[in-house]
Amino acid sequence: MNDRSDNTDPMARTSGSHSEITGPRLREAAQRLFARHGYASVTMRQIAAEVGVQVGALYNYIPDKQGLLADLMRAHLEELLAAWAAEPRGEGPLGALEAFTRFHIRFHLERPDAVFIAYMELRNLAPENFAGIEALRKRYETELEDILRAGQAAGVFDLPDTKLATLAVIAMLTGVTTWYRDAGRLSRERVAGLYWDMVRKAVAA
Repeated sequence: MNDRSDNTDPMARTSGSHSEITGPRLREAAQRLFARHGYASVTMRQIAAEVGVQVGALYNYIPDKQGLLADLMRAHLEELLAAWAAEPRGEGPLGALEAFTRFHIRFHLERPDAVFIAYMELRNLAPENFAGIEALRKRYETELEDILRAGQAAGVFDLPDTKLATLAVIAMLTGVTTWYRDAGRLSRERVAGLYWDMVRKAVAA
């Protein structure tokens, strides 16, 4: 069986692109286009044009557009989980919840395009890809739910349903990416502080 990359026309690459056009650059371009226009509206030809190659050259780096979408979501969620794992935690459930809140705001505000795709393009994933991405999402949700359960057990939080509270808190925190602008009147740190106050009240801490 021939490797697909062996069949790619050498002329498909623009001058100097062999060393310059890499997987990360391709993914950055696709992420930008998906966030701006929506996955369904973006063609492989548009992605190729964005990075300066012909369409055939893309398949040296990705299997297809669906695989590219799944890869973008997977990379975002894996980075999210790794970053949270390395994040310092506060003391007790209340400190952990504050750490989670501030971390979530900070991490997501730095990656608005990746966040938009990870949440808004789930509907465009094939079933097998959806299952993998959903598993990663649930791992992150479980991190928060474990904090809420610990706080509930310790009598620090008053919550009738930790699962529902988990989904509500994450939805509220993630929503900041839809409206926040660096040129606005609130700094990122101030926004994180205000959201922490709202989260604390939401769990009746």
